[in-house]
Amino acid sequence: MMNNKKAHTVVCFGEVLWDVLPTIKRPGGAPMNVAYHLQKLGINSQLISGVGDDAAGKALLEFLAQIDLTDHFIQVLDDQPTSEVIATVNESHEVSYEIVYPVAWDFITWKPEHDALLAESKALVYGSLASRNEVSAGALLKMLNADLYKVFDVNLRAPHYGKDIIDRLLRAADLVKMNLEELEIITDWYNPALTSESDRVEWLFDNFAVQEILVTKGIKGASYCSRTQRLDQPAYLVKVNDTIGSGDSFLAAFLSKRLQHASIEEALAYAAGMGAYITSQSGACPAYELADFERFFSAQQLE
Repeated sequence: MMNNKKAHTVVCFGEVLWDVLPTIKRPGGAPMNVAYHLQKLGINSQLISGVGDDAAGKALLEFLAQIDLTDHFIQVLDDQPTSEVIATVNESHEVSYEIVYPVAWDFITWKPEHDALLAESKALVYGSLASRNEVSAGALLKMLNADLYKVFDVNLRAPHYGKDIIDRLLRAADLVKMNLEELEIITDWYNPALTSESDRVEWLFDNFAVQEILVTKGIKGASYCSRTQRLDQPAYLVKVNDTIGSGDSFLAAFLSKRLQHASIEEALAYAAGMGAYITSQSGACPAYELADFERFFSAQQLE
């Protein structure tokens, strides 16, 4: 469980990048998106990542300054480029990505200051994409030895993942968030006879030390499972602009409520509301005030 003696600081480890869409280029990367929304929701967040010593990297650092995210733990590499990802949105508002390798966040190195940061933090959020290279993977695995609440935000982007590293990341996690397709992919590696969502979740509990699992299912909502409890949350129906970053905002909202000692029911509903709100906006990190989202969420609950 989370150590309540620590300050409400969440550390997000992994990729920062530019999402390059047909008509616009926006800052992105799941860890940065989570950190962005945590800040919006009143939770202090720190980002550990890497950018290149180039114009794209400088622009990302400027963006972080604009949104009050410190760049103290962003490593600037002069021999690797800042990440740019080609994002394509289809007519169903689903997003596909062309992810270049290698880039700066593939070479995040561990530093002693990371231990000090984690010792003063409440939770560590990490994904799978930034573990595709052994350098960043090694840094992350070292950080996972820290004594704090560990949140694995699964982000399977073929071909940038493998069973061995996913297994190690799962074994370190207290909470795992994944979508239904990712749940199926991962459990099929181990036991292809599993067919139902509930059986797949139960199998993970039986074979890993994870204590909580969040499964997101788009318009079908989301589920929260612990070893003693299951809750299902319907999706809030909104006009979809795009789905970029909706899962990241969902996770940030869930964590923000849990850090504020809300019930699971309240946290799950709040997360679903935030995910819906972001899909109604444009991009993963749209400009908004907390009051804007709170009004939206209140209106959704009245419908």
